Amino acid sequence: MKGIAGVVLFLMVVLLPSLQAQEKYVPASYTPQEHPRLLLLKGEETGIKKAVAEEPLKMKVQDAIIGEAKNMLTLAPLERKLLGRRLLDKSREFLRRIFYLSYAYRITGESQYAERAEKEMLNVAAFTDWNPSHFLDVAEMTAGMAIGYDWLYSYLPSSSRNTISASIITLGLTPSLDTVKCGWLRGTNNWNQVCNSGMTLGALAVYDLKPELATMIINRSIVSIHQSMNEYAPDGAYPEGYGYWEYGTSYNTLFLTTIQKAFGDDFGLTKLKGFMQTSYFMLNMTGLRGESFNYSDAGVVKKAVAPAMFWFQNNTSDNSILYTQQMFLKSRKTNDLSKDRFLPALLIWAKDIQFSNITKPTMRLWIGQGRTPVALLHNSWDSPSDIFVGLKGGSPSTNHGHMDVGSFIIDGLGERWAMDLGMENYTAIEAQGIDLFNNAQNSARWNVYRHSNYHHNTLTVDSALQNVKGVATIISSSDSPDSISATTDITSLYAPALTSAIRTVAIINKDKVVVEDKLTNTNKLTQVRWTFLTPATVKIIDDNTIELSQNHKTVLVKLVYKGKAAPFSIPADPPTTYERKNDGVQCTGFDFVLGPQEKTDWKITFSQK
Repeated sequence: MKGIAGVVLFLMVVLLPSLQAQEKYVPASYTPQEHPRLLLLKGEETGIKKAVAEEPLKMKVQDAIIGEAKNMLTLAPLERKLLGRRLLDKSREFLRRIFYLSYAYRITGESQYAERAEKEMLNVAAFTDWNPSHFLDVAEMTAGMAIGYDWLYSYLPSSSRNTISASIITLGLTPSLDTVKCGWLRGTNNWNQVCNSGMTLGALAVYDLKPELATMIINRSIVSIHQSMNEYAPDGAYPEGYGYWEYGTSYNTLFLTTIQKAFGDDFGLTKLKGFMQTSYFMLNMTGLRGESFNYSDAGVVKKAVAPAMFWFQNNTSDNSILYTQQMFLKSRKTNDLSKDRFLPALLIWAKDIQFSNITKPTMRLWIGQGRTPVALLHNSWDSPSDIFVGLKGGSPSTNHGHMDVGSFIIDGLGERWAMDLGMENYTAIEAQGIDLFNNAQNSARWNVYRHSNYHHNTLTVDSALQNVKGVATIISSSDSPDSISATTDITSLYAPALTSAIRTVAIINKDKVVVEDKLTNTNKLTQVRWTFLTPATVKIIDDNTIELSQNHKTVLVKLVYKGKAAPFSIPADPPTTYERKNDGVQCTGFDFVLGPQEKTDWKITFSQK
C-alpha cells in the first residue's frame, strides 16, 4: 500500500501541474452534493417507482433488472483473469453486477442486494490492478466502483468505504495521470468517450476525499471529450458503426448526465455539431425486422435495445426517436434484456417519457456524411416485411474499419437477402500474432476473411484490395414517390485500376431494389468481381439471373447489362481454423471483364419472384 501511495504522490507532484494548465469548468467554490450524486440523485427513486407502476414496458425493464440481481446473489466472484491482453470482459460484467445490484437495492430497499454489491466491490478492490495497459478495462471497472460506492454509501460500513474509495483513486484515477500512456485523452474514437466517462464518474464519487485530483480529472475530461464528440459532425453518423455507437455513445450520455446533475451545465457539449442528430443515425440503422446494418467491426445484433436512445428522447421534441426501441422492448424476452449492463440507465432516462406518445417515423431516406458516410433507405415503417437498404461510404482506414466501402445490405419480405458477416473475434486473431489494429495497406488485418473487400457486398478489381487511403462520400440522393436512392463515389478505393467508379442503390416502386455501378476503365483489360453475401439458398438460373430462397420466400437477382458476365456462388468459408465459421452463407455475384477505356453501366435488381 505504501508503494501505491508513493506512486500517487509522485504522479500528483510531477504530472498534475501540467495537466491543470487547461480550461477550468468546475467552479472553485464547488461543493459536491451528498451521496448519491451520480446519475440517480437522492430521492429520485420515487419518480422511477411511479413511472414503472404506470407503464408496462418500464415494469418489464425493471423486472429484468431485479430478476437478474437476484440471480447475481449466487454467482461466483469475478477473478482477475485476462482474456488475451484484456480484462474487459470482467470489467463489463462487474459494471453490470454493480449497476443491477445497486439499482435493486435503491428501488426495493432489500439489503441482500447491497450486501452482494459490497462483496463484489471488495473483491475487485483486492485485484493487483485493473489492467491499465488496456485502459478500457480500468475505465469500466472504475465506472462500476463509482456507482456502487456512491449509490450504496449510506449502507456501506466505513471500512468498506475506505477500501473501495482507495481503489477508485489508486487503481482507477491514478493510472490516468500518465498522459503519455493514456493516448485516449488525445483520441477521437470510443476509447475517449468510455475512458473520460469512467474517470469522471470515479472522480465525482470520491470528490470529497481528493478534491484537487477530482477537479483536474473532470476539467480534463470535459476538454478531452470534445474530440470524440466532434466525430458525429456534420449529421450524426457515427464513424465506427452500429456496435461502437452503442458503446461510445452510451458512455457519452452517462458522462453528460453526470456533469449536468453535478454542475447544472453541460458546458456546451450538446451543442457540438451532429451530436444531438445521432439518434436519427441509430433509429435508421435497422429495419423493422430488427437487424442492423452491421458494417465494419459490428456484430450481428437483432432487436437491440439501446438505453442511450432514451437520453436523446429526453433532449428532443421528436417523439419518433424511440419508435424501434419501443418495438424491440415489446418483442424481447425479459431475461434477454438483462444482458445489457446499461439497462438501469434506461429507466433513469425514461422516467418522464410517455410511451403512448411515441410516433411512427416519416423519413424514408437518411444521409449522414462525416468520416464514415452512410445512406439508409426505408420504403416505409409499417411492417417487418418492408424494404430496408443501407449503403456505406468512408474509408478502410477508419478505426474498426473494413474494406467494405460501397457495401450494401438489403432487407425485405421479413428476411435479409444481402448481408454483412460482421466483426471477427479480436482475441482469436490476436492470438495468431496478427496486428489486428494496423490499418496500413500491407497489414495482416486485411488477410482476415471478414475484413477484406473480397467478402463484402462491393467490388473487387483485378483481385486487389481496396486502397486504405481511399475515401467515399455520398455525392447525391433523392426521395420521390416512386424512387428512393443514394449515390457514392468509390473511385479512390480502386484507383489507378479504374478511372471512375460510381455506385447507386435505390428502392423502386416500394418493391424492388436496384444496385447500379457506372465504371470507366483504364487502357487495359480489367477484371471486376461484383459480390454480395447472402444467407439464402442460391440457384444460378442463367448468366444474368440468380434465384435466392429462404423461409418459403424467393427473390430473383437479375443483371441488366449489355455485355457478358459470369455468375458465381461459393460458400463463405474462411480458410483458417481460428476464424469464425459462416455456416449457411454464400458469397455470390457476377464476374466481368472490362475492355480498355470501356465505360460501362450495369444494374442488378433484387425483386420478389
